[in-house]
Amino acid sequence: MTEQTGAANHVPDQPEMPLIEHLLELRNRLLKMVLAVVVCFAFIYPFANELYLWLSEPIRSLLPVGQSMIATDVTSPFFAPLKLALVLAVFAAIPVILYQLWSFIAPGLYTHEKKIAFPLLFSSVLLFYLGAAFAYYVVFPLVFGFFTSVGPEGIVELPDITSYLNFVLKMFFAFGVAFEIPIATILLVITGITTPDDLAAKRPYVVVGCFVIGMLLTPPDIISQTLLALPMWILFELGILFGRLMKRKVAGTGEEKEPGSE
Repeated sequence: MTEQTGAANHVPDQPEMPLIEHLLELRNRLLKMVLAVVVCFAFIYPFANELYLWLSEPIRSLLPVGQSMIATDVTSPFFAPLKLALVLAVFAAIPVILYQLWSFIAPGLYTHEKKIAFPLLFSSVLLFYLGAAFAYYVVFPLVFGFFTSVGPEGIVELPDITSYLNFVLKMFFAFGVAFEIPIATILLVITGITTPDDLAAKRPYVVVGCFVIGMLLTPPDIISQTLLALPMWILFELGILFGRLMKRKVAGTGEEKEPGSE
């Protein structure tokens, strides 16, 4: 009876489809992803200028009275808000995009894999948004405060709107990806590539690696580097903790064993 139950847990829910059907299914899912981005963009673009003002508030609030941001390119006043609206549309459509990916790969997953995969997908979206929010509300005020205070006297600070947008989008991406560390750690554990004990033993190297990544992904100042490295380290520790819990849960169900392994 146990072997039959284990075998059921290791059989995909649906039979294999021909290659053409797979390609058609993939095309339909991709079209739905693109449609989701287009719909989000249609709703966001009318507010693109207001959203850019909101995005630039952390640096505009630090500029001296009477000074403002500038556009050094003729097309910047149009393309900077447009680019922001498009990026925000992709961010807003991430749940739909991941759902479509999930719907495409779910039929080929085992039952126990489905139970783990969906929570991980949901958590990855949430962590990415948290990383971007952490960058905007915590990192930006400190970083821009540092930059605006160390300039030489007599230099007028007039940030370019396109350069600023590229900078903050890079920071959003860096912190969003960095906040995915717990998901990556859990995946390494549950797939058997490593163990929580092995990861814990490599903690000194991970700490150094966090600061190296912080140095590469952030501006050359100790504040932003530290503000990226410390959350990465904390999230790594959380990943180890949840990895232990997930491993115990899977071990408790016995689903890690293949049929006939005993």
